[in-house]
Amino acid sequence: MHAIVLAAGVGKRLQPLTDSVPKALLEVGGRTLIECQLERLARGGVKRVAINLFHLGELVREALGDGSRFGLEIAWSAEQRLLDTAGGIIQAWPLLGGDAAIVTNADVWTDFDYAGLQRLDGKATLAHLVLVPNPPSHPQGDFFLGDDGRVSAAGGAGQRLTFAGISVLHRELFAGLAPEPLPLAPLLRSAMAQGRVSGERHDGDWVDVGTPERLAELNSRFCHLPS
Repeated sequence: MHAIVLAAGVGKRLQPLTDSVPKALLEVGGRTLIECQLERLARGGVKRVAINLFHLGELVREALGDGSRFGLEIAWSAEQRLLDTAGGIIQAWPLLGGDAAIVTNADVWTDFDYAGLQRLDGKATLAHLVLVPNPPSHPQGDFFLGDDGRVSAAGGAGQRLTFAGISVLHRELFAGLAPEPLPLAPLLRSAMAQGRVSGERHDGDWVDVGTPERLAELNSRFCHLPS
């Protein structure tokens, strides 16, 4: 499968760090967040990646080049206005082709193994979401994961889990939609109401690096690792 890495956001919660550095280029343990994601995608068998750009996007392009050092081919999707998550995916999709793609946020730090993700049929399933235990910053969670592997927005049994910002999406989820500012959540909730979203739980490392405090806490873990 190909992949789309979402790196266009302004990173308001990370200001003032993101006033001069795009959030995708913030570093954890001496590596930028997006480099860590690209390396994991390559190890998972991905060969071609589309990356959307907006805030300080040229810095991201300069830092990553053509992707060859990761064993990847990178296509760039520059946004003239911020298109939000779904809009950014819709604009980037033609750069990849195909019916399904891995979609991941650039500002997530994780040990998730992308090799286990599978293509979707676009009929019974339009989206497959990776869910994680609720972090302290998001205790209410997002969605329910049923014993049947289906994800629901409300009325599910058990505890809510948090969407990890990692998914496989089928192009039919965006059928008939233009590349304009559009969030992803309403599309996912609509597909969930039809029983067409599956999911899996990841209990390994995962951090949404959304604030300077979380970034500092994550870096402190590397400072205490044995050499």
